[in-house]
Amino acid sequence: MDDMDTPPAELTAAAEALRQDLGTEHQGLLKIVSEFDGRLMIVKGWSVTLSLAGLGLGFQTGHYALFAIAAATALGFWFIDAQVKRHQMHYYARMRDIEVAAYHLNHQTVDGVGVSAPLVDWYWGYTGAGPDFRLDPPQRRTPEEVRKMLAQAPWMPHVFLPHAVAVLLGIVLFFGALMDVDGLSTLTP
Repeated sequence: MDDMDTPPAELTAAAEALRQDLGTEHQGLLKIVSEFDGRLMIVKGWSVTLSLAGLGLGFQTGHYALFAIAAATALGFWFIDAQVKRHQMHYYARMRDIEVAAYHLNHQTVDGVGVSAPLVDWYWGYTGAGPDFRLDPPQRRTPEEVRKMLAQAPWMPHVFLPHAVAVLLGIVLFFGALMDVDGLSTLTP
């Protein structure tokens, strides 16, 4: 082995320091992303509570305007949920960047298979359909991928549920009462 194959000690120390810093940052990002899930559950809980209370109160008091208020409340919480989810998703691109850098610093071959760590965000995209890319080198998210991911946030089932159900139910009940549908014709505005 000649001198060109052996990195200088300073370069090795710098790579090790970078590896440590990236690992610490990745763990911190995972913690932040996980904490967002708790906030999202609180938003969903408030949405369900207030929307169902509005729907129930509409029947109890006989005022169908409360159905529209319940739908508007759920729509507002859906918007909040989507915004919080977008804030959470902004961290995904950095997690992927760390995984790409870590791959180049940590890549090893074990039993003929290339492995690296961490790969949380890289593996998250694997659905089992299509080619198995999990052992390929991780790739950075393109700006287009990030924009598309953020734009899809409100339409992800785990974001729009249960808000969309309450919005739909509130609208159907409101317009049903407005049009004097059987069972709702006794309600007043």
